[in-house]
Parts: sequence; C-alpha cells; structure tokens
Amino acid sequence: MPELDAQQAAYLALGAGALALLALVIALVTAVRLRRARRALAALGSVEGEDVLDVLSRHAHEVVRLRQEVAATRGEAETARAELRDSLRHVAVVRYDAFGDMGGRLSFSAALLDESGDGLVLTSINGRSETRTYAKGVKGGRSEQTLSPEEEQAIGYARRGTDGRGADSRGLDQPYDGAAR
Repeated sequence: MPELDAQQAAYLALGAGALALLALVIALVTAVRLRRARRALAALGSVEGEDVLDVLSRHAHEVVRLRQEVAATRGEAETARAELRDSLRHVAVVRYDAFGDMGGRLSFSAALLDESGDGLVLTSINGRSETRTYAKGVKGGRSEQTLSPEEEQAIGYARRGTDGRGADSRGLDQPYDGAAR
C-alpha cells in the first residue's frame, strides 16, 4: 500500500472531519424529530412502551365505543321525545264567575293536553251552597261532550300555549276572567 503524503493526509482528515460533522448534524436533526414524535405520541395518550400502532388501535376502539354510546343515547332521546309528546304539558286555566250574584271568580275550566291535543278539561262551577265538578275527555282538541265557552277557551289557550293574556299558560297563579285585555 502506498504511503500518503502530508497534503493527501490533510485532505483525507478534512474530508473525514466534514463527514463527521455531517453525521453530527444528521444525528441532531434526527434527535429533534424523534423528540417531536415522542411528544406527539404522548399527546395522543401514549403510555410507556407503547408504539404508534398501539395508540392508534386503542383510539380506534375508543371511537367505536363512543359511536355505540352515541347511538344508544340517540335511542334514549327519541324514547324521551315520544314520551314527552304523550305527556300532559299544555295547560291553561280560565277563571270566571258562573253566577251573576257571586264574585271572586271561583269557577274555572282547566285544560290539560298533550302534544296532539288529547287530554281532558276539568270544570268546577262554584255556587253559594254547592260546587259541581265535571271532567270531559278531549281528543285532537275536540270533545264528544258539549263544551261550554269557557272550556273551549281553556282548550284553545292550552293548544296555543297561552293563558289568553299572551302569557305563558303555566302562569296559573294569575286569575283570568276570560275577557281580552
């Protein structure tokens, strides 16, 4: 093997140094990228010793479980909506004086209806010596029995969601005499 002169040895050493410097830069860039990848993996919820495929597999299973829970919740919400449609939630009360010689609007008609207008109307007529109470079934906002004007008003107000004064029909603590104000 021939011997290297000093100039060739210097070039060889310079080339080896440049190659070592390039290898050092590549190692630093790789270390930075590896650190970023580990941080990203940790942000995904990685635990010690878990690789990217393990994290993705766990997340895929979690997504499937969440989709099943959402589907179950949708079913429960639809059941609740159906039950709510059948609940007696439209209520209105019409208070009035049934007899001219009595005041205080102690007589009333109260309509209790569900979403489709089915339910009942209760009427209590108060006189000096007795009180009579009537209950009439309502289907689709109508009754098979003849309804008084106050009962018709109560049903109309309940279906519109008002108590006749433009107020929410749940404000039953305020008396109402049936006259528009």
